[in-house]
Amino acid sequence: MKNLSNQNDPKEQNAQESNKEKNFLKRRPVLSSLLFLFVLSIIFLIYLIQGMPSLKQLENIDPPLVTRLYSEDGKVIHELYIHNRIYVPYEKFPDHTIQALLDTEDRDFFDHWGIYLKRVPKVILVDLATLSFREGFSTLTMQLARNLYFGFAKNVVRKSREILTAIQIERTYAKKEILEMYLNMAFFGHGTYGIQSASKKYFGKDVSELTTNESAILVAMLKGPNRYSPINHPDRVIQRRNLVLNNMVVCGHLTGAEYDSLKDQPIVLRETPEYSTIAAYFSEYVRIQLNQLQDSLGVNVYEDGLNVYTTLNSTIQAAMDSAIAKHMPALQKTVGNYLLRFKRKENIPDSIFNEESEVQIGFVAINHRNGHILAMTGGRDFQHSQYNRVSQAPRQPGSAFKPFLYTAAIDNGYTPADKMLNQPVVINNPDGTRWDPENFDKTFGGLTTLREGIRRSLNLVSARLIMEIGPPVVVDYAHRMGLTTNLRPFPTLALGSSEVLLLELVSAYGILANQGVLVEPISITRIEDRYGNVIYEARPRQKEVLSRATSYIITNLLEDVINRGTGGSARWKYQFNVPAAGKTGTTDNYTDAWFVGFTPLLTTGVWVGLDEPKFKLGNGQTGSAAALPFWADFMKTVYDTLNLPQVTFKQPPEVISLQICEESGKIATNSCPKVIQEVYNVKYHPSEQCDLHANPNLNAKKSKFFF
Repeated sequence: MKNLSNQNDPKEQNAQESNKEKNFLKRRPVLSSLLFLFVLSIIFLIYLIQGMPSLKQLENIDPPLVTRLYSEDGKVIHELYIHNRIYVPYEKFPDHTIQALLDTEDRDFFDHWGIYLKRVPKVILVDLATLSFREGFSTLTMQLARNLYFGFAKNVVRKSREILTAIQIERTYAKKEILEMYLNMAFFGHGTYGIQSASKKYFGKDVSELTTNESAILVAMLKGPNRYSPINHPDRVIQRRNLVLNNMVVCGHLTGAEYDSLKDQPIVLRETPEYSTIAAYFSEYVRIQLNQLQDSLGVNVYEDGLNVYTTLNSTIQAAMDSAIAKHMPALQKTVGNYLLRFKRKENIPDSIFNEESEVQIGFVAINHRNGHILAMTGGRDFQHSQYNRVSQAPRQPGSAFKPFLYTAAIDNGYTPADKMLNQPVVINNPDGTRWDPENFDKTFGGLTTLREGIRRSLNLVSARLIMEIGPPVVVDYAHRMGLTTNLRPFPTLALGSSEVLLLELVSAYGILANQGVLVEPISITRIEDRYGNVIYEARPRQKEVLSRATSYIITNLLEDVINRGTGGSARWKYQFNVPAAGKTGTTDNYTDAWFVGFTPLLTTGVWVGLDEPKFKLGNGQTGSAAALPFWADFMKTVYDTLNLPQVTFKQPPEVISLQICEESGKIATNSCPKVIQEVYNVKYHPSEQCDLHANPNLNAKKSKFFF
């Protein structure tokens, strides 16, 4: 009973409870610390997770890729990018590339699940001892996570996120998929991302064509692309490359003999030319078009890895470049000599003269049937000036504008045999100024047919013709045919006094070759996303703006310009003998020189001049002398190189050919002393026989019609 009594002693129970309370109070700081650490860990984990990519992002890794522009014949002509990266599949990687990578960077890659657990304790001890991040334990998967999301900041937060993301990547992707992403994401220096772009950059070949030596060089660069640049630091790269090769020996992927043969090989770089040197002005023109399209397509031109298929033909562009290289030096020399005299006379400072005395060129070729721009050069040197003289430079066209005047006339009932007085005339412009035009050669004559007027480019005939038709009518026709610039409705418009764009002018000439149908110029045929899905396909806008009859008659008149007129040197000097039509143009004081011409297959135009209009080409530098040589040489080269057929312009049924008396303009008789053959719209052809040289014994049925 005594023991029971002691057990129930209130004093003893109180003492025990007091001891328990004291023990709890002693443990409370420890428990509080543990609880604090737990809560802190949870908060830190939440913080880490918030800065990590989502599962959706990991499952849809979408790195920035190069957008590539392709020519009509399948060649890459330019690339657009922020990150120069071309994505290629794992199957394209040579075995020795994978071996060099894994033997150097991650030998246990196929055995771990994202991190090296065995190395973690050592890394922690070394880094704590040195108070730095000296010791690393990154796997390829961790490096991939870093490249994709976290950059290269050295801190615990970044490293922790990198580890967790690497684990998640390993759970999401197969090992080969991770290797594929790694080699496509890695930075290889000099603005190059991904091993395919690096292969092109340094060795001028696809990744599938790399040698073991080249693979080792690229893997060596991964340690530090700037430090181990084969361009800037070849000696460092050789040392690092040999380390990579030695690792391959250690791992059994190279023999000692193979190593000995490779370690002494020099670095041979075969850097491919920059794409911007190929059709640079055209590529920039396409880039501007893409910028205008990207919002409607919902893409980023510089990051989405688009394949853009353009209209450019690389063979035709090469012919254009060749013509410029052939004829520009002589023209520059002639103009330069003239400008030196002008410089001394005007006392122009050397700095201004040297900058502005370079002869520039605009040159473009179009397939007028579908509007495809086949070749384009907007200046002498794209690196020096990106200003595109084809699409951005409004200049006075001179007599190259006359086909619009003649088109308005023929379409309104005039015929090629109609005559205008080739005599001086004084005209009052709407602004009160007086205009007294004169022919280029200062001559004049009597009544002259429209055919002769355009063949010889007689300004007096054109001036009288526009006064009969009315300048506003000519403006209307020019706008209908695709010119968008401001055309002042003055009589001087007959001689090209208002500025035009070369691209629009060439397109308008193409209407004549295309039987009256305007097809607006295009530079892009289709666009594919990075997966090959077509997201844009061009539908050229076309519109019939002239009758077939008018188009053919103007074409026939312009054929005379090349066959025996101001463009005749294309035949006798440059031996371009394909059926063709065209027109020269020269502005006041030889400021601008033009030639625009076409065949049934191709329309091409050339402008030459200087950007600053106060600088002139010099005496005698007409459209025929300064611009036509480029055109004729180019056209001949294209036809010869591509072996294009020499088809003739098709005469439509609305046009008839008649033999007429040159003097009376009526249907010729056997008595007419000079008979010419002329083409007419069936609505406007002469129906009466010549009554100046009438033969009463001639039966009317003997009049000759040629359909």
